[in-house]
Amino acid sequence: MSHSFISTGEIMDPLTIILIFFGVILLIASWFQLLITAFNEEFTWGLCALFLPPIAYLYGITKWNLAGDSIKMVIIGWALVGLGASTI
Repeated sequence: MSHSFISTGEIMDPLTIILIFFGVILLIASWFQLLITAFNEEFTWGLCALFLPPIAYLYGITKWNLAGDSIKMVIIGWALVGLGASTI
């Protein structure tokens, strides 16, 4: 009897691991940068960004002049994760 959740012993490609790892690191760093930007502008924006992470990205898009770098990091992070996932 074979179960699909049992590991087949295959190891992920090192390139896949590196792409996904750095993509996730960029996503986390961008969220923290976005939180700092939101809290510096207005305390309520910071709280919304902290407790509702999708609001943080909405804030970043609407306040591009303040948070554009964070949004660019998000785009690059998702691109790296997507590239890594496509090599699995």
